[in-house]
Amino acid sequence: MSVLLADFPVVVPVPDEDLLLAQLAVRVHVPERWPQGPLCRSERVPYPCRLARWGHATLRAAGFGAGQLP
Repeated sequence: MSVLLADFPVVVPVPDEDLLLAQLAVRVHVPERWPQGPLCRSERVPYPCRLARWGHATLRAAGFGAGQLP
């Protein structure tokens, strides 16, 4: 059975702790090529996984653009 889970909430303004966790999430939860398509290297689920989406959304909320890590 497939369950669709909502994304993790992004707190604004972004607390320092969330900023640090978001940095780690986007570094660890990266796509990896597989025959069935890109999967998260950490979770082996279709990329982007929930943590990757949360990490990128949190960094955007903190004012960082694509490809920028604080």
